[in-house]
Amino acid sequence: MTEREELKEILKKRSILKGDFTLVSGRKSSYYINGKMTTLHSRGLYLGAKLLLDRLDDTEYDAFAGPTIGADPIIGALLALSAERGAEKLGLLIRKEAKDHGTKNLVEGSCADGARVVLLEDVATTGGSLLRAARAIEEAGGVIARVITLVDREEGATDALAAAGYRFDSLFKVKELL
Repeated sequence: MTEREELKEILKKRSILKGDFTLVSGRKSSYYINGKMTTLHSRGLYLGAKLLLDRLDDTEYDAFAGPTIGADPIIGALLALSAERGAEKLGLLIRKEAKDHGTKNLVEGSCADGARVVLLEDVATTGGSLLRAARAIEEAGGVIARVITLVDREEGATDALAAAGYRFDSLFKVKELL
């Protein structure tokens, strides 16, 4: 079994739930993909991060970023694997809203002017969360080099991100997991 096939089985076993769900977008669905159940599993996180990092071979970038909480474990794993491969990268976490205390940051981590950022998430549906995160990175001085997720639910994210000028990719399309 390839690493991709193994990750696919972990996603199917741990992250796919059947029932009646309301998604962040407000849409109703007969299934829910809880990517965190895979990224909070040692082998699932390792495989997801490794395959994402391999997929980024043709992209020039300085940092990984994503909306908290879905992207948090993935960013940590990507940073560790990057270091293991001899590459120095930064991690950025994007809050849903700026803190009302301390530094009052929306983006945690150093996003120097012109930093090329790979924006990522566990699951994309309409792309709304990724678009909000991209705006936050750009307002902090970063440039989106690429957008990538573990799973694309194929419900508009590809078109929304392309319309905004971003290159979007995923390790899996939802039809591969159902």
